[in-house]
Amino acid sequence: MKRIIFLYLAVATLGVVAFTACTSGHADEEAAPSSVTKIPPGYRDWKLVSVAREEGNLNDIRAILGNDTAIKAYREGTLRFPEGTIIARIAWSYVASEENNKIFGRFQSFVPGPAPDWYLQFMVKDSKKYAATGGWGFAQFNKDGKPADEAPLKTCFPCHEAIKARDFVFTRYTP
Repeated sequence: MKRIIFLYLAVATLGVVAFTACTSGHADEEAAPSSVTKIPPGYRDWKLVSVAREEGNLNDIRAILGNDTAIKAYREGTLRFPEGTIIARIAWSYVASEENNKIFGRFQSFVPGPAPDWYLQFMVKDSKKYAATGGWGFAQFNKDGKPADEAPLKTCFPCHEAIKARDFVFTRYTP
């Protein structure tokens, strides 16, 4: 009888330990950061991937840059970007150029204006560190180089999920 009670206690203890390990691992995964807190050095020297224009509330023009790993993947048409890929977005407000429009004689020229509050963004591919967000970490920095709070970055991945088939990346390469 003592052996059966001991066996039940041992099994119950192992069950509690296993359950605790599983739930704590799951909690760690959910608590894992999805944000990048440092601006990658030398990003201004990266190659151009494409340019984009956003209307509506954003009303900006942007340059999309990639580090060497990103550019190689884009050029080769790699569907899953390799570890270490970093994609940058630099944005400026979209403003009419009065000077150019005078020369052209009509309203047709737009140029980069002041940078918006959160002008600099990054996507960093690290499948282990950012497993909860498709293998990508997201970053947003203000004009002073300070990172955004975690809360606004929680909106990044839900939008990018819609393009999972393209490894969560909106921008296509413009050769």
